[in-house]
Amino acid sequence: MSRNGRGHAAPARRRWRGLGGWRGWGRWLSAAFAIAVVALLAWAARQIDWHEVGDALRQLPVGVLVAGGALCVLSHLIYSGYDLIGKRWTRHPVPTRRVMLITFISYAFNLNLGSLVGGVAMRLRLYAREGLRHPIPAKVLALSMASNWLGYGLLAGGLFLFGWLAPPADWRIGAAALRGLGALMWVIVLGYLALCAFSPRREFRWRGHDFFVPSLRIALMQLLIASANWLTIGAVLWVLLQQDVDYGHTLAVLLVAAVAGVITHVPAGLGVLEGVFVAFLGPTLGDGQVLAALIAYRALYYLAPLAVAAIAYFVLEAKARR
Repeated sequence: MSRNGRGHAAPARRRWRGLGGWRGWGRWLSAAFAIAVVALLAWAARQIDWHEVGDALRQLPVGVLVAGGALCVLSHLIYSGYDLIGKRWTRHPVPTRRVMLITFISYAFNLNLGSLVGGVAMRLRLYAREGLRHPIPAKVLALSMASNWLGYGLLAGGLFLFGWLAPPADWRIGAAALRGLGALMWVIVLGYLALCAFSPRREFRWRGHDFFVPSLRIALMQLLIASANWLTIGAVLWVLLQQDVDYGHTLAVLLVAAVAGVITHVPAGLGVLEGVFVAFLGPTLGDGQVLAALIAYRALYYLAPLAVAAIAYFVLEAKARR
């Protein structure tokens, strides 16, 4: 190494140590936040009348469970089409049915075990099994994740902006702040559409990372399919709540719970989803009915698809080995 190289090495090492210190503090803060969330959930669990929850579960009509299950199947089918947009964009040769199966498996594991396991690692592994090479699987993955949050931003932005959801009185965020958040979401969605429509370049490199910009047609397809999926998930919960609260309000609470689960990093949003729904709908419907609906929702939307996805995954692995 030259002298100049040694001259730059020391500051670089100091910068690295500084970053390492910040990462250490970040890990400690994340751990403390996680402990606080667990403590809060434990406190909330002690306030619930679980006998009331059990009675509400037993009183759920079979027709409601069947309708909710059918909507769960529809939602998973819609989500399985997310990667078909990526297939159209990248023009890779993996058959449509196999793409939908890979997306379904990764989504089921994502819901239950977190995005790093299901959304990223499993999806990339399964596409590698199909012979796809970098950067195609990464582009498909990025497009799918962007689709999900674009649809979220479109719906949540509208519901928050136009006041479909009034925060509980004891929440720090007020109605005005929620409307501002909704407006910001719409700005981001419109900015993405404008970038896709008018960008003269389709590839960017920033800080060592490659970014790809799809066409406006692809962006509109992303918004359409992701919005349809979020609307269907909202319909699942609305049906399981026996339609005792209006659909728009149910959807708005779901969207708040979804982002709360992401922020807290709790696997499957366990307890976070329930806490948000109880806070918003418990005073109107009763905690028992709300929690019974959410238990049924987790069984139908999370656990049943996970069982099917696990079998499908091991079948694919066995075929790949042969």
